[in-house]
Amino acid sequence: MLKEADQMPYGDAIQIPDDVQYSLLKILAIWAAITAPMPILAFVVAPAFAEPGTIRHGLTFWYLMIAGMIWQFIVSMIVLSQEGSLRSWATFRDRVWLAAPRDPKTGGRTWRLMWWLIPAFLFYAAIELSPLGPLLGRLILIPFPFVAELPEMNLEMLADPQFVGAWWILAVAIVACIFNYALGEELLFRGVLLPKMRDVFGRWDWAANAVLFGPYPMHVPLRIGFIVVGALAWTLPSRYFRSNWFALILHGVKGVFLLIMVFALVSGLAF
Repeated sequence: MLKEADQMPYGDAIQIPDDVQYSLLKILAIWAAITAPMPILAFVVAPAFAEPGTIRHGLTFWYLMIAGMIWQFIVSMIVLSQEGSLRSWATFRDRVWLAAPRDPKTGGRTWRLMWWLIPAFLFYAAIELSPLGPLLGRLILIPFPFVAELPEMNLEMLADPQFVGAWWILAVAIVACIFNYALGEELLFRGVLLPKMRDVFGRWDWAANAVLFGPYPMHVPLRIGFIVVGALAWTLPSRYFRSNWFALILHGVKGVFLLIMVFALVSGLAF
């Protein structure tokens, strides 16, 4: 079915078969399974091991968030295994949209369409670097003002001279990036969920995916609004061209900056 679909033009009028699409209940069940642990780990488990605001707490929080992202990977593997999508690399690749972008007019696949990364990146950068980002984040205080009282989870507290020469921190950052920007969030939200959301959300499945992604990091509630809008930069091209390389690359840029900052920390260049 997938091979036949690769030869079909794609547009709103013609839907390429995705085998069985998910029901709303299944979408929400998968979302809840990976979202619910995050605030528990951040606001219950982490403070039980270390005093908030301390470096020890920052490290504990980081480790627990990595554990949460690894849990996403485990859930993804369970779901894909149940669907029979792990039988071969080709089956897995087609299921999670890791092939080259598909031209929506001809149905053919070509890497030339990756130039759409440029406007998508500019949109995300505009949200990230402008005052609009924090403003969007604070919108959550309108319905949920108590969020302002929650402890702020910020890994910048780890920027301490005591970590100069602690190269194990860089190893932790690499693991965090792998499971955050590839095997965790992107595999689950864009690989597992996005290809299966069209029956429920129609042509707006890409927007619904971003809305689901926003509340996932409940451990940083003042960024939820910003995350929803920013995620549109990679959910739209990923859905339109049926290729999650847009999401992996655009989201992965943040991982590159994280690794650069951690390297500067442990090498002493940051001080």
